[in-house]
Amino acid sequence: MSLKKKIKKLFTIKDKKKFIKKTIICFLGITGMGFFLSFLIMCGLGTDPYTFMNRSIASTLGWTLGNWQLLLNAVMLIFVILIRPKLIGLGTIFNMVLIGYYADFFCWLWERLIPSSVFEPGVAQIVIFVIALFGFIISAAIYMNSNLGLSPYDGTGKIITEWLHKIPFFIVRIAYDSMAIVVGMLFSGTPTIGIILMAVGLGPAITLVGKYMKKLGI
Repeated sequence: MSLKKKIKKLFTIKDKKKFIKKTIICFLGITGMGFFLSFLIMCGLGTDPYTFMNRSIASTLGWTLGNWQLLLNAVMLIFVILIRPKLIGLGTIFNMVLIGYYADFFCWLWERLIPSSVFEPGVAQIVIFVIALFGFIISAAIYMNSNLGLSPYDGTGKIITEWLHKIPFFIVRIAYDSMAIVVGMLFSGTPTIGIILMAVGLGPAITLVGKYMKKLGI
């Protein structure tokens, strides 16, 4: 099957009403991820491994997070489409295009509206970080449970897991995320506690939110 036919098949809609509902939910999840990610960045206590890596590289290149992340996502998207096109959907496009730019925009906004002292070490910083971390994890879980496609980063990780089928998924995922952290460190990034909390909390949150969404018939 040609690449053009693969892409056309990905976006064939069978149940339009259900698709619209999932699209709205997916979009809200992605928006929430970008919104809360901006607070995590402002607090400086850590983000998810992929964002950590991309911010480190973007900073070294003098690029914005949104521009670098979009370029890297586009490269990985081609790889995923060629190997496992079924992993791609409208949610993939939302994720790869919007999150980085959302984070850039909201960080720009907070720098102008919120005193920088709020994000400096202290009680306020910790409270904002905890709320933002929880919000990001829940938003990510909502996005993933909409089942409208994986992000290029997650899709690549899933393909690697399938290739290494004898190795448990969680081990492959830890190694995959650890690689992203190492790359970030090579570009002068400093990993913090937020990365660990993100890795530990995302899995259970995805499961919990998924069960709740099924009860609602989503």
